[in-house]
Amino acid sequence: MIKTKKQIKVLTKNSIERQPVPVLGENYKVKIIYKNIKIAKIDIEEKTIKISLPNKYKNTENNLILDLAIDKMYEQIAKIEIERAMEKIRIQLKFAPDDYQIKDTKKELGSYENNIITINPKIVMFSKKIIDYIVLHEYCHIKSKTHSKTFIKLIEKYEPNYILYDNYIKTLGYTY
Repeated sequence: MIKTKKQIKVLTKNSIERQPVPVLGENYKVKIIYKNIKIAKIDIEEKTIKISLPNKYKNTENNLILDLAIDKMYEQIAKIEIERAMEKIRIQLKFAPDDYQIKDTKKELGSYENNIITINPKIVMFSKKIIDYIVLHEYCHIKSKTHSKTFIKLIEKYEPNYILYDNYIKTLGYTY
């Protein structure tokens, strides 16, 4: 996870803003609006994530609520983006795992075990190119369980710049 101190700025008595969060490789502002509603809502428009929360949450720990809301948003986006990437790579490679799942694995962005690919929903913080690369990486494990020469040749065939992606992901403290 990208470690940063979360800055919160009070805009009005009914709204606050938090430092931007990454979504598909772009930073989005996060604005929280407290309203007389019963269920939280998230809308995204013009590079701003607007989270509407019931008034009862005004005096609670904002970072915790925001983190939960952002995680839920990542999960929803992941359902769409991971499906897109899985289909794209399946067509490219002409083979597929038995199944895949979306599951938060903390430090691991992806894994392959028992013919099932697991992808962390936080993958949607990254650009579509990196999402596609991580899915490609896990697909290649279907043919080679370890990072052998066979594995590297397969990765290189479909993504010649794989070393750049690997290094970038590793500098952020993630594995796959």
